[in-house]
Amino acid sequence: MARRGNILLIVTDHFRGDLLHGALRGAVPLPNLERFAQEAVTFRRHYSVATPCGPSRVSLLTGQYAMNHRAVRNGTPLRHDTPNLARGLRERGYDPLLFGYTDVTQDPRVLAPDDPRLFSYEEVLPGFTEVVRMRQETDDRVWRDHLRSKGYDVPEGMALYRPVGGRIDGPALYRAEDSDTAFLTDRFLGHMETVEDGWAAMLSYIRPHPPFVAPDPWNGLVAPEDVPAPAEADEGVPPHPYVAALRATKSVASLVSGFPDLASDPDVIRRLRAVFLGLAAEVDHHVGRVFDWLRSTNRLENTLVVFTADHGDTLGDYGLWGKDSFYDAAFHVPLIIRAPGHGARVVEAMTESIDVAPTLLDWAGCDVPHSMDGRSLLGTLETGKGGREITFSEHDFGNPVSATGVQRQLGLHADAANFAVLRTGAHRLVHFASGLPQVVFDVRAGSEARDLAGTGEAGAISLDLSVKMLCLRMQNPEGTFSRTLVTRDGVQIGSD
Repeated sequence: MARRGNILLIVTDHFRGDLLHGALRGAVPLPNLERFAQEAVTFRRHYSVATPCGPSRVSLLTGQYAMNHRAVRNGTPLRHDTPNLARGLRERGYDPLLFGYTDVTQDPRVLAPDDPRLFSYEEVLPGFTEVVRMRQETDDRVWRDHLRSKGYDVPEGMALYRPVGGRIDGPALYRAEDSDTAFLTDRFLGHMETVEDGWAAMLSYIRPHPPFVAPDPWNGLVAPEDVPAPAEADEGVPPHPYVAALRATKSVASLVSGFPDLASDPDVIRRLRAVFLGLAAEVDHHVGRVFDWLRSTNRLENTLVVFTADHGDTLGDYGLWGKDSFYDAAFHVPLIIRAPGHGARVVEAMTESIDVAPTLLDWAGCDVPHSMDGRSLLGTLETGKGGREITFSEHDFGNPVSATGVQRQLGLHADAANFAVLRTGAHRLVHFASGLPQVVFDVRAGSEARDLAGTGEAGAISLDLSVKMLCLRMQNPEGTFSRTLVTRDGVQIGSD
């Protein structure tokens, strides 16, 4: 099948799913995404299969669970020959363009020891043509040079992200029109004006990723007193050992630059959550510029557009910050797909981030590699039916070179420092490789406040979900050659 048009994959970072449907919906105006959703297919219960940034993006772009690609940490290499979205599109005649970043660590077996790509995990997935290079921790000179050209005195390192004025919700030192989000959008729009139809592009925004700092007026868009309070666990119940270790090792100070002694009091929590919401609104504003460009240039009806995120952020829920927890806030992300010829609808069935790459390849007329664990959602776009009865996510909190704080708190070897989450419509099961207690939630009332593990009602639920998790893992081993057989008649490939 010939390719069917343009492809635009927009990926944000830390963008919680409940900003569009859930606890934070309405806390901040997101008019462009809401308008886009009205003419697209919205997947309300979509989950990333991995955290943090590197593993989640590898899963998104390879269609593989972390248990198969094994790039499970920021800095863990991805095997160089792993099939992925960009390579699949390139084989079909596309030149996949990258605006931003993919956070894919390179395979050291195929590079010289002094290759600069082996000194950072913030590298590019093989198959992409990098148009605009954006980084936060390393080699972020492109945007910084832009700021210098505008006359800013640009400080080194993370000091660039320190709020002005001594307040944690003070404005950034750069103006709104010069922010990282604005800069990336400007460069995308400027370049795409020169590209003929038949393109594929990934536009990867780092916001609302920490450090939480937003330029004026986005930093003050949401009043702290109007911010929904974070979710809280049941009072009087001791925290799970993993939760206690997270609280002890990752404080609210890690989310903002320049305030190392910041205390996690209610006022601080409200202010930082407000800045997060402002950053999300800034992303919405600039994504709206992209949508407007597609409409004004008559490209929208010939472009498959996907909006999603790599993972979420706990954002103070249950006393936790970042994406290291097992709560839905860390894994529930938006997925909105507008495909030419398909109407708008809302899909309630669960889906996973590994479904995105097969969907794009399928739409482009590409063969979906057997290595991909995800399922194409084209049929769901057409009918609203499909999806999954269970979803599965993983997080590795160890470090084989220098033990993480949580590892040390729990006394774990790196190989045992990981957990997996299995979800059904009603329940959640969290299982730890180390033998830490399981966590069981009944979410039918919309809350993860009470861990049922250890109670009389948890036994049957835990057993049922444990069996489901085991079956999922057994049914989804690395599948590059899972349907290939060498016979006397040569290489034979079975059907799905």
